[in-house]
Amino acid sequence: MLDLNTINFRKLKLLALLSVAAFIASCSSDEQDAEVPTSSAVIYEGGRIITGDGSAPIENGTIVVDGGQITMVGQTAAMSLPAGARRVDLAGATVMPMMLDTHVHLSTTREALIQDLRNRVVFGVGAAMSLGMDADDEILAIRDETITGAARYFAAGRGITRPEPGRTEVPHWVNTPEEARAAAAEEAARGVDIIKIWVDDRNGQYEKITPELYSAVIDEAHANGVRVTAHIYNLSDAKGLLEAGLDAFAHGVRDMDVDAEFVDMVQARPDVVLVPNMPYRGVPTNYDWLTGLVPTDELERLQAQEANEAAAESWAIQARNLYVLTRAGMKVALGTDGNVPYAAHVEIEDMVVAGMTPMQAIVAATSSAAEFLGIGDAGTLAPGMSADFIVLNGNPLDDITNTRQIRTVVYRGDEVAR
Repeated sequence: MLDLNTINFRKLKLLALLSVAAFIASCSSDEQDAEVPTSSAVIYEGGRIITGDGSAPIENGTIVVDGGQITMVGQTAAMSLPAGARRVDLAGATVMPMMLDTHVHLSTTREALIQDLRNRVVFGVGAAMSLGMDADDEILAIRDETITGAARYFAAGRGITRPEPGRTEVPHWVNTPEEARAAAAEEAARGVDIIKIWVDDRNGQYEKITPELYSAVIDEAHANGVRVTAHIYNLSDAKGLLEAGLDAFAHGVRDMDVDAEFVDMVQARPDVVLVPNMPYRGVPTNYDWLTGLVPTDELERLQAQEANEAAAESWAIQARNLYVLTRAGMKVALGTDGNVPYAAHVEIEDMVVAGMTPMQAIVAATSSAAEFLGIGDAGTLAPGMSADFIVLNGNPLDDITNTRQIRTVVYRGDEVAR
């Protein structure tokens, strides 16, 4: 039989245990309350922020995202951050805007095109402009849609060239100034974002579009408020196109080094944009960074590329021209000329190898590309802009190939599954 002292001791012990349990429960409840966001905002804090406008990076910076938009950007210590927001630690990471690709050739069926656009987002590319192979009005209508996880879509509709039997028949084939004007007017009426012309004889296979014809296209396009970009190869054609009022080059000069006369012409037209579309460098490259992101057979094909002296010489001409024109102050925007979703990361490296600084290349891929595409809410990281950015494990200002070290892609405020 228990005595009174034993009973009292056991009561005290039970009360103590209950108090401890209550304290633990209370702490657990407090921790849970602290972990559950009470705000719709998300705070990405403590990283290096490259805003995309060419300004110096923000060290130990923070981006606040709410409702798909950036609401705050700045140094963490100087910011008054919203209470109750989810917080993402970016210590050691670098943030830059998503890249924008101003020259691609995407699929031409709805399902495949949307998949192309989604594939680009996975690699941190937030917009793509298809140049000259889009005949279907239903496809063009995708530009007006907001599709979850799909990059923004821009298009030149049907491009314009001389007859090229044996090649695609999607572009307008023109032989007279009247036909050239009619083709430009037709594409303008379709509401295309830009008109594309091919000024190239395809290594002597076809008649090249003449100055009379491309001048008619440019004049008619401008009368309808539409810009014109040109596929070129020769320096002589580049000069003629500038004289005719061309707005952009969809390639750099490829037959020879540009001369002082061309540089002077470019400087007299400071709004003209160059989209270099650098070719294969002719040097084998390590593509291990694509492991798990592309099919195995594609990765093996890329890794099997061999040195090509002719390709290296061709690349060198375009690299020297890009360097000269960049130093002369010509506007440059990134483009890749194909349908490879990760190609922007190769192109931006080529720009730097050609002599652009990493910051210049990043600006070309972000804010300059956004300006060229007419996008007002992307390409830079600033309040009011769409929350479209890449979180990188390395600093691309130290090594431009660090754009490939993607930790997270945030697109329209949502983190993208990769």
